[in-house]
Amino acid sequence: MSVFPSDARSSPTSAESLCRLGREVLRLEAAAVAALEARIDGQFAHACEILLACPGRIVVSGMGKSGIIAKKIAATLASTGSPALFLHPAEGSHGDLGMLTRQDCLLALSNSGETAELLAILPVAKRLGVPLLAMTGNPQSTLARVADCHLDCAVEREACPLNLAPTASTTATLAMGDALAMALLQARGFSADDFALSHPGGSLGKRLLLRVQDLMHCGAALPKVAPATPLREAVLEISGKGLGMTAVCDDQERILGIFTDGDLRRALSREHDLWDQPMAELAHPHPQTIAPEALAAEALAMMEKHRIGALLVAGSDGRLLGALNMHDLLRAGIV
Repeated sequence: MSVFPSDARSSPTSAESLCRLGREVLRLEAAAVAALEARIDGQFAHACEILLACPGRIVVSGMGKSGIIAKKIAATLASTGSPALFLHPAEGSHGDLGMLTRQDCLLALSNSGETAELLAILPVAKRLGVPLLAMTGNPQSTLARVADCHLDCAVEREACPLNLAPTASTTATLAMGDALAMALLQARGFSADDFALSHPGGSLGKRLLLRVQDLMHCGAALPKVAPATPLREAVLEISGKGLGMTAVCDDQERILGIFTDGDLRRALSREHDLWDQPMAELAHPHPQTIAPEALAAEALAMMEKHRIGALLVAGSDGRLLGALNMHDLLRAGIV
């Protein structure tokens, strides 16, 4: 009997019925993943040990939907410190087995454990002495029995009203692959900087790779005034440099304060005769600063935390090196 709800009073294509079916699919797939937790045991640890000891690459293989999951697992492994590639088992029998070397490990995926194309390449893997890891839904299958290590990804049923389409089984296999990849990441001591090296493109790469020194304004573009500078001249400096603020520094470039557009508005709201007042009396002392080698993402987090639109960049000796504002982060794609 189907576990999917039916309601004779509503059409199978009614919005209510479709939503019920969608929720049931999610429930079944969530249950399939949750059931894997009890199978993270000695076999899982053994699989991690084999992969950690592999001097070559992890070659991941599977047919059909399992092949699609295998590609994703290979991609996740490769991007998290475990060199990996996908081998199509059917193509493997026609020359692509040359991808597999004696230094590699083979991770084979098959829900039934009897996929003919996978079984056909196993003798070559065995002849090479390549460790074989299997992820199947059938611990008694041929693939599971010949593997050096087997991870059980069996599900109670597919999240399909016909119990046919690979759904819960592929979700469970993908989750087990993620568990493997993350365990290996942790064991290898893979860091955020390591991750950035394999993700240089797009917004993720920018968030991980760009540092404050790559974005900051410095030299002639850096707004700064002396403590004795009157407000009228400081406003010209702010307007000319276009960062919405100016640093106030002594003659040794040590940061004494900051004065922003917002400070100007607040000061003028209190009194009007300010134009000749020196910056030493008007600047906000002890401003937030950041190191030039800090990640640009850290600068964003600091601005958000303190609700400020600009940051001064200082060296370890407290001397001014640069400045950046929220617009710089926006242009760089950090925000």
